[in-house]
Amino acid sequence: MRIIDAPLMTTRSLAFHGLNSREVEQRFREYGENSIYQRKRLRPLLAFVKKFNSPLLIMLLGTSLISFFLGQRINATIIFVMVLLSAILDFVNSNKSERVAEKLVARVASTATVLRDGHKQEVQFRLLVPGDVIELSAGDVIPADCRIIAADDFFVNQSALTGESFPVEKHAAIPATEVVLPDEPIALSDEHAVFMGTSVVTGFAMAVVVRTGPRAEYGKIAERLSRNEEETSFERGLRDFSMFVIRLTFIMVTVVFFANAYFGRGVLESFIFAVAIAVGLTPELLPVIMSVALSHGSLIMAKKKVVVKNLASIQNFGSMNILCTDKTGTLTEDKIALVKCTDRLGVDSPEVLLYAYLSSIFHTARKSPLDAAIQAHGKMDIHVYKKIDEVPFDFERRRDSLVVSGAEGRLMITKGAPEGIFGICAFAAQGKETIPFTEALRREAHEEYDRLSAEGFRVLALATRSLPEEERAVYRREEEEEMVFLGFAAFLDPPKESAAGVLEELRALHIDIKIVTGDSDVLTRRICEDIGLKINELLTGDMIDKLSDSELVRRAPHVTVFARVSPEQKERIVVALRKAGNTVGYMGDGINDAPVLKAADIGISVDNAVDVAKETADIILLTKSLRVLKDGVVEGRKTFQNTLKYIKIGFSSNFGNMFSMMGASVILPFLPMLPSQILLNNFLYDLSQTTIPTDHTDTESTRSPLRWNMREFSKYIIIFGIVSSLFDFLTFYVLYKVFHLSENGFQTGWFIESIATQILVVFIIRTKRVPFFRSTPSGFLTASTLGVVVLSWAIPYTPLGALLSFSALPLPLLFAIMGIVLVYLFVAELVKMLYYRVFPTAS
Repeated sequence: MRIIDAPLMTTRSLAFHGLNSREVEQRFREYGENSIYQRKRLRPLLAFVKKFNSPLLIMLLGTSLISFFLGQRINATIIFVMVLLSAILDFVNSNKSERVAEKLVARVASTATVLRDGHKQEVQFRLLVPGDVIELSAGDVIPADCRIIAADDFFVNQSALTGESFPVEKHAAIPATEVVLPDEPIALSDEHAVFMGTSVVTGFAMAVVVRTGPRAEYGKIAERLSRNEEETSFERGLRDFSMFVIRLTFIMVTVVFFANAYFGRGVLESFIFAVAIAVGLTPELLPVIMSVALSHGSLIMAKKKVVVKNLASIQNFGSMNILCTDKTGTLTEDKIALVKCTDRLGVDSPEVLLYAYLSSIFHTARKSPLDAAIQAHGKMDIHVYKKIDEVPFDFERRRDSLVVSGAEGRLMITKGAPEGIFGICAFAAQGKETIPFTEALRREAHEEYDRLSAEGFRVLALATRSLPEEERAVYRREEEEEMVFLGFAAFLDPPKESAAGVLEELRALHIDIKIVTGDSDVLTRRICEDIGLKINELLTGDMIDKLSDSELVRRAPHVTVFARVSPEQKERIVVALRKAGNTVGYMGDGINDAPVLKAADIGISVDNAVDVAKETADIILLTKSLRVLKDGVVEGRKTFQNTLKYIKIGFSSNFGNMFSMMGASVILPFLPMLPSQILLNNFLYDLSQTTIPTDHTDTESTRSPLRWNMREFSKYIIIFGIVSSLFDFLTFYVLYKVFHLSENGFQTGWFIESIATQILVVFIIRTKRVPFFRSTPSGFLTASTLGVVVLSWAIPYTPLGALLSFSALPLPLLFAIMGIVLVYLFVAELVKMLYYRVFPTAS
């Protein structure tokens, strides 16, 4: 380590004088404010405009503009409103990172006691600089990363940063002047250092400020939270899909335009027709379908105790194939329990249980979670015992003592860390006898302690000492000597009874569970064994530090447990898993979890988490339970599945129709359908599909994570598009060659055939099963689709039909079209069955 500079060269100057005003001013200029977040000035207009940089939104805006000039103003308005709403929602959500950082600032108190110019001052946190000497006492929030130069029973709660369940004792660095520079790393496990944002539990300390503002561990978290979020799996898929649509539309429009122009139609007429085809291919109601699907899904998830903060995250929930979580509260009860009390050889000991209970129940000093666990183990009859005095716990002895009077006479009962108890024992209990605590017995006791620790238990040792009966009410810690060693009390955060079953259910959903924890590998391994979680590979934080990023990307997907990891390592693990091609969920509830929650595709927190974690998370569980999370995943997949239905059905039908138009425009002496009729067809189809979010989903469709798969989309669209187009050409033949229809009659006939096949095929494509017999659509979807088909077939017989150049068709032709539609649906079902037989893994 290196000395900060000359004014800190002597212990005396450090402990009693600190910095002088000139030094403070110089360092303030060098290091800046001790502030972890400074709000940047937001330019709302520029920020809002940037929200329109999505390829899909740009394409939809272009579609809206073209529709408007083609006279389809209702269609154009709907598209524009949906794009605008999408951009507004994105703009509102973009401030989330700033709000999170502000939450971090709010947790830090405002002033600290500082030694400057030889006397104490109350100074605002933001004015602290490296080299300042501060005083810390119980209840204080630590204002910066500091090096301790003096301490007295100093105990700090670091759970906000490390997730540790128990407070940590801190000691003064020796020599006190040996402090690190602001740019040098300090491990969170350093017993001579304290960190910004943590709090003092007991004791007193003096410390030198080492790192302030963004350089502090807490500041690093805030800085990472204020960065722009990376593209999630769903957003990446949507972008790829948008580019796919743009390329397909461009190719088809170009071909149609030049083909029509080549065969003698006017350039303007060819252009308008080509643009109408472009509008027909564009999924202009996709934002509507997605919004309705996400809102519907969020309402159902809320009933299952899953609160969705960011609607778009539902899609990522459905795509998630890896869940990273700590074990505490998810796999375990998050409550320390007394598991067993044994003698030095590991044999159950009622005496150890009794004296541990007396020690915990009579103590009036600050009770630890272990005391609460002993009392919760079960009530015991102790009416014969009377408390005389107690010697409180301190972090030097790491034990406490209680003096009671009972059937055994006056007795001192001492419990604490085994290493400390061993040192004050001269005897050991063996049955009803007391024998010397020889080196051999001491080794036996230590071996049992090591065995319990290796199994993941937190261990207390118990000892007693008989005291003379006398009129005395005060005892001191110096009397903890010549004691009789009794045995051990072993504690554990027990696994949840439901954990094993839920893990099996998650495995059935093809979700890989990875434990990412700051706890020991020994304890984590024990919990995994208890719940039946097979460990393929285990990495500790030290092992991760030795791996390059590329090596971690290669190994991380195969690792089950990451133990003793720091917050930065957690984030690195999640990023590596995402780079390996996974959709990663991370479940956390502490301040240290906030950057990891943001780095994951989907951040999951719980209702009792710290505000910063809840603000960062996309989804909040009202109960910290993997079963609740599992239910949420299933709902997320249902929502995603219904969105994919719209895209698959719409594009396969649209592709077929547009391909048919390309062919018909070449072989017919007139346009197969007018631009206004194409736009009406497209609008009516989209109207019928707005109820898809309410549709039922088959159980097998939610068993695996869902992804945007452009290759599968292409196969699906081409195969079903060709089937649709073949029946279109059959319709062309019937209309033109059999019934010899003129231009208006032909366009009307194809309009009603096209809309019927395009809409009704939803019942075929929406499920892998046989429709209606083994998979029933929702009532809303059935009503909307059938209703729109009836409306579409009625339009040619209304005044609106005349305005759109439709004409009434003879009854025999209507029956012929009905026959074509029924045969098409039958063939589509056969093709679907064959498709899933050839491609069984297709979703």
